[in-house]
Amino acid sequence: MRTNRFMLAAVVLFAAGAYAAGPPPYDESADAKAEIRAALAEAGKAHVPVLVVFGANWCPDCRVLDLAMKSGRSAALIDRDFRVVKVDVGRFDRNLDVARRYDVPVRKGIPAVAVVSAGNRVLYATREGEIADARHMGEDGLYAFFRQAANRGRAGR
Repeated sequence: MRTNRFMLAAVVLFAAGAYAAGPPPYDESADAKAEIRAALAEAGKAHVPVLVVFGANWCPDCRVLDLAMKSGRSAALIDRDFRVVKVDVGRFDRNLDVARRYDVPVRKGIPAVAVVSAGNRVLYATREGEIADARHMGEDGLYAFFRQAANRGRAGR
């Protein structure tokens, strides 16, 4: 029981630190559709899929995911295998049409992702909140998720 409380406290402190550190991961004023178009064009030249990440700056799990995407094993994998676009969903009141376009039900949890071919075809999407609990997945769990997403992206090229 004491170990569980300690682990929970450690996770909360880590998430709080991730939340406070650095600039917010989502540009709330970005034109998501334009950024996706640009990423699709770049992905076509690089022969990789686009990783569309839906989230919000207020979301601790989104901050943890963003940190994992920038450091460690996940960062190297993502940098090699994807072009990335982060789409702000605000308080579930922004870019919902973009999430629907990629068949991502953000109300089931954020962060959420879609892996999209350079031809703008959905290769994979989180439909059940698969990474909405990023704080508890740990580096290994997030790496395993992104490795699987990269494999689906390669298969869809």
